[in-house]
Amino acid sequence: MVGLLAKIFIKEDTKKPAEVRQAYGMLCGIVGILLNVCLFLGKFLAGTLSKSIAITADAFNNLSDAGSSFITLLGFKLAGAKPDQGHPFGHGRMEYMSGLAVAAAILIMAFELIKDSFGKILHPQETEFSVLIVVILLVAILVKLYMGFYNSRIGKKIDSAAMKATALDSLSDTAATTVVLVATLVGHFTNLKIDGYCGVAVGCFIFYAGINAARDTINPLLGQPPEPEFVKEIEDIVMSHSKVCGIHDLIVHDYGPGRQMISLHAEVGAEGDILETHDEIDLIEMELKHKLGCEATIHMDPIVTKDEHVKELKSQVTAIVKEIEEHLSIHDFRMVQGPSHTNLIFDVVVPYDVKLEDDELLDNIQQKIQEKIGKNYYSVVQIDHYYL
Repeated sequence: MVGLLAKIFIKEDTKKPAEVRQAYGMLCGIVGILLNVCLFLGKFLAGTLSKSIAITADAFNNLSDAGSSFITLLGFKLAGAKPDQGHPFGHGRMEYMSGLAVAAAILIMAFELIKDSFGKILHPQETEFSVLIVVILLVAILVKLYMGFYNSRIGKKIDSAAMKATALDSLSDTAATTVVLVATLVGHFTNLKIDGYCGVAVGCFIFYAGINAARDTINPLLGQPPEPEFVKEIEDIVMSHSKVCGIHDLIVHDYGPGRQMISLHAEVGAEGDILETHDEIDLIEMELKHKLGCEATIHMDPIVTKDEHVKELKSQVTAIVKEIEEHLSIHDFRMVQGPSHTNLIFDVVVPYDVKLEDDELLDNIQQKIQEKIGKNYYSVVQIDHYYL
């Protein structure tokens, strides 16, 4: 159904990628609201007829899902707003905020369901059974499976954390409704009063889904690293240009899906023509924008590439740094010779899992350089941290 509606209402050939993304999000939000309201009405009827706390709670869970779909719809609408004076990078993070609101609604509903179910365990009541109730629950399971499928598929297509959270919620609802159906059948055929226990199980399913959904939306808000595949694409594009000898200090700034900005340092030969090199850097920035849809800022770092003595010293220093800690790396290596000593100037990239303190690391590097290269060599080191 969603695929058919998308073909009718979303003309991908005539829209920009951001507009297509927003259209898919709003379409799924509208469909989600309609389906969840229908599920609520059906389950509420079944819960009223059967006097089952588990079914009634599951019905209100679908009502909260309708509210969550509305939040998702609103989030995509607000995220598509154009940049303004107060928000020059756009409003893309509103999608993350809407996903977080969905997660909060899921957690609140789980808590209320578990609380009510404990009351049913302490004060069990007889539940009614009918074929209509079973049919309603079976239809609800199939509908939720379909909702999980299309939200997951389109969430991957447009890379939406909010829609992936909604897909996960739909799958947890499928499991929850299955548990309710089992409780209904067991209660009818065995007279075991497990309605309250199943309500607790349903609440735990929903609570787990809420935690996962919250994690998936909080991480990008806090500043999670970019995906390795995205980093590889950036590196491949930059390094495909002959004037670039290496890259470092790559940072991806995430202002919402489809709104990434890139900054990096590109090592270029110090012997080359600066105007030609600058023109090459401009071309790389334009290529990154064209292929990845990202604004890019590239800083040129000139390095000596034709002096064999400098190359040999760089190789020695690299080996020294690796000896101290194998995950360390260096860049921006330069040599400045004087009448009494030589300065070796470079940056050291320190991953977060390295336990050495910066001062201890600097002392170790200086000591080993003087031991292995010469006492008249001094290190001038800048500590960098890895943002990927």
